[in-house]
Amino acid sequence: MKNALSYYTAKLSKIRCCIFFMSIFLPALASAQTRGTVQVIKDPLIDTLMARRPSLNKGGAITGGEETSNGYRVQIFFGSSRQAAYDAQAKFNEEYPELRTYIIYNEPNFKVRAGDFRTRLEAQKLVQEIRPMFSSLFIIPEKINPPKTDPSND
Repeated sequence: MKNALSYYTAKLSKIRCCIFFMSIFLPALASAQTRGTVQVIKDPLIDTLMARRPSLNKGGAITGGEETSNGYRVQIFFGSSRQAAYDAQAKFNEEYPELRTYIIYNEPNFKVRAGDFRTRLEAQKLVQEIRPMFSSLFIIPEKINPPKTDPSND
């Protein structure tokens, strides 16, 4: 009986060993297949649209007509009165008609920002000039509209 038991345990250990090696080597053999090729099927209009994309962005079809870049604006008013915001904008436009002004409404406050400055130093120069006219001035980094270039200067 002892011989029969040792015979079955030896057989069982050989079977376990075979299963172990098969579980290790079969997946390795299955993944060793040759690489195939991928065929992409697409509409040829996609290529023409990709080629036209830079010109569409410059023309403003996507961005709404104006290019933007990082820069600075001077905040000249902050408050909850719409009329006071328009008054501050008008007061600034009388003194500096060449600079653009922007009214931003974030409920419940209005903000009036002026200028499109590429550097903080340019914005600081304006702050020093208008300090007597407006009490609270801040330089705000944000996306600006670059100044329009004059084609007659070329």
